[in-house]
Amino acid sequence: MRILSGIQPTGSIHIGNYLGAIKQWVELQEKNECVFFIADLHSLTIPYQPENLQKNIIEAAIAHFAAGIDPQKTVFFVQSEVKEHTELCWLLNSVCPVGDLERMIQYKEKTRQFKQNINAGLLIYPVLQAADILLYKTDAVPVGKDQVQHIELTRAIARKFNQRFGKTFQEPKALLPKMGAKIMALNNPRQKMSKSSSPQNYISLFESPEEIKKKIMSAVTDTGKKIKYEPKRKPGISNLLTIYSLFSGKSIKELEKTFQSKGYGFLKKSLTELLTNFLEPFRRKRKELLIREVFVRETLKIGAKRARNIAQFTIQETRSKMGLI
Repeated sequence: MRILSGIQPTGSIHIGNYLGAIKQWVELQEKNECVFFIADLHSLTIPYQPENLQKNIIEAAIAHFAAGIDPQKTVFFVQSEVKEHTELCWLLNSVCPVGDLERMIQYKEKTRQFKQNINAGLLIYPVLQAADILLYKTDAVPVGKDQVQHIELTRAIARKFNQRFGKTFQEPKALLPKMGAKIMALNNPRQKMSKSSSPQNYISLFESPEEIKKKIMSAVTDTGKKIKYEPKRKPGISNLLTIYSLFSGKSIKELEKTFQSKGYGFLKKSLTELLTNFLEPFRRKRKELLIREVFVRETLKIGAKRARNIAQFTIQETRSKMGLI
């Protein structure tokens, strides 16, 4: 299958990003044709510092390479370096109803969050996302639960285009991880882990062992001492069990049995050790890549060239169907 996904170059990549996306990307690249990109155009819709954008892009690339993305096995590039993304977005705008965009949950959330910056990009964001996907004739898109609505809109846009101009795009499917699509915040386990919140909310993928210990040991748990996976009644301990399970490969039931008589403190100490050891190779690889920025930039240029070879064919076909050629 051809798989596509992207991530914005905004802030630290945390373990929720890794478990919800990057871990799956690393597995998918072994047996599929994968197209992964840094979504810098999407990041422009919310307040940012232009002078930091290039630095954030390079750091995002380094983070992904350090976490296991292999640019030899994937097409990995920066979105804005392939102009066909924005061209296809404009073409797809002509078939996407405004009402569909106004109903998007993320649009409603972002307009509440950024009341002083409600720009047209926030509304059209899902069309650019659809263009990202359809441009590469994508079969499947690995996403978290909060992005499924965007994939459904992409499928609807593809259908509308095909009905009006003839069969051009296939309808991609959402590829959800079996578990861990939504990792909750350490300091508020009823909210999603987010890098836009307090640093106590998440654990960065390159966090120091000292910080990992501090954050895990202070993570919110629940009343009582019983270690039981019950997300509604025990969201705190359930979140820690989920994280432990996904990083260790052990089932929740196995972990419940292991820790049932040992208490929250023992679980937290064990999880701290697990995360520290698991993330150590990532920290080491990132340190190596930080002094090889020229290599990272050249790798991104090669990825963009490979992406354009695919994208140009799709744009030519789309323009032809729409009467532009």
